[in-house]
Amino acid sequence: MVIWLIGLSGAGKTTIGAELVRQLRPRIANLVFVDGDAIREVWGDSPGHDIAGRQVNAARASRLCAMLDSQGIHAVAAILSIFPEWQAWNRQHFSSYFEVFLDTPMDVLERRDHKGLYAAARRGEMKNVVGVDIPFPRPPRPDLVLAPPAVLEPPHAIVDRILTRLPAIT
Repeated sequence: MVIWLIGLSGAGKTTIGAELVRQLRPRIANLVFVDGDAIREVWGDSPGHDIAGRQVNAARASRLCAMLDSQGIHAVAAILSIFPEWQAWNRQHFSSYFEVFLDTPMDVLERRDHKGLYAAARRGEMKNVVGVDIPFPRPPRPDLVLAPPAVLEPPHAIVDRILTRLPAIT
């Protein structure tokens, strides 16, 4: 199974994904955490952050998870995920896929902006920021949408919500 966490920068994907892995790992030893920022680091961030570069990174994330899945390794993936066609690809190619959309309001994202992305984009100092100058299409078919107030709860409470909806993992 691949659990795919979608949301804009600052939505809590990495924090929630890490907590989800922490809670699942005692029951599922063959579980890995795949983070979008870590994937860029592994491949040296060569594709960039424009639409074309993001398309390359989306393909890398999905194909990496497919490879893991084909070997019986479960994954929690924390990915910005702006391409509905890759979300559809995931549904077709993973043995089991559970998509969670962290629908966090922009004002909350901007308050959490620890990378300074939104502030720099609003000042015109940075381009290719999803949610500012690159549109963020809402995922068309998430299995679970967490919006306010649920998405604003502490990470362990959000993970509890995901776990109650998650299909059994074998």
